[in-house]
Amino acid sequence: MQHRVVGGVAVAEQQTYEFVEVKAGDILAERQAEWAGFTTFMTWAVGVIVVLLVLLYLIWG
Repeated sequence: MQHRVVGGVAVAEQQTYEFVEVKAGDILAERQAEWAGFTTFMTWAVGVIVVLLVLLYLIWG
């Protein structure tokens, strides 16, 4: 990579970027998968909290 000097500091040359078209179906599928993962995580998290609370009650209740 070549550098040019601006104000005594070496900076990289301008780069080009290629953008890929994103379709609405791709976004929707990704969001649905994320939502499914979130709801699964929350279900397990609530279950674990309930079990811990019940154990605390049984031990110190």
